[in-house]
Amino acid sequence: MLSYPLSIADHGRRLDSFLRNLLPASSASYLHQLIKGGAVLVNGLQSAPDRVLRLPDSVALKETGRVRGLLAGAGPRVDILYEDEYLVAFNKPAGLPVHRSAEHGGRNLAELGRAAFAGRGAQVKLYPVNRLDKDTSGIAVMAKSSANAGALGKLFQEGVVEKRYLAVVAGRTDASGVIAAPLDGKESASGYRALFTGKGVTVLSVTPFTGRSHQIRRHMAAIGHPVMGDRRYGGKAVAGMQGHALHAYRLSCTHPFTGTGLRLFAPLTETFAAYLARVLGEEPAVLLDSLMDGDPPPETGMSP
Repeated sequence: MLSYPLSIADHGRRLDSFLRNLLPASSASYLHQLIKGGAVLVNGLQSAPDRVLRLPDSVALKETGRVRGLLAGAGPRVDILYEDEYLVAFNKPAGLPVHRSAEHGGRNLAELGRAAFAGRGAQVKLYPVNRLDKDTSGIAVMAKSSANAGALGKLFQEGVVEKRYLAVVAGRTDASGVIAAPLDGKESASGYRALFTGKGVTVLSVTPFTGRSHQIRRHMAAIGHPVMGDRRYGGKAVAGMQGHALHAYRLSCTHPFTGTGLRLFAPLTETFAAYLARVLGEEPAVLLDSLMDGDPPPETGMSP
């Protein structure tokens, strides 16, 4: 068996996502065949594809000729958190735009995703559903058809998709609060809860109740606590870290096509995790566990 101890960059990842990153050229059906056939073990035990991995878990993979060939294969690298016949959820790194635009030409997540699918023999056109800012990391959902994109987009527009962000902001905030400040002439609200305060910053769990452009960044700047690394809205640069200290870490909804619950977590990048460890003075796994296990949403503070 090949052994793979977990790192902080996989803390909160589903088992099928972990295996996808190991074998990017494999078909989805083969990955599930490996898991269900007992060729993939977590801490020595067989587990389901949706098993959420946490430190200090270790994953073992049965070594075969086919597996060795897939491990050796190269191709476009994208971090896929979840995939089914209707949609795919990526863990977008900071610095990469979701799609091509006049502002951000060239390399983007949608095109890298299509290339990754092509690398395993699947021709898929991807349609972005939720659009993270270029320098914000975390969960980015794309549909596999325009019709699916319409159904998924409706969920986000109706506010029935629960989204949580991890943010590090300047200064000491209140323990919790709701920022109900209009943006671009539209009603907007973001709720937050402080997780840790120290070293001149506060680590927050933030819930955007609406979906305005740069909403969290603008709301935090409006109350005098800009997101670290967000130079556009007054945040200080963070040494050794690209982008903003803002990460879309959790997404929950009822799958519009299967009717089942869908709950996804996006592990932090190595650089974000390292920055958070410096702020906390310890490995951030315990804090991330609290976000996965609990983290009740704040009240919206918006008028009915």
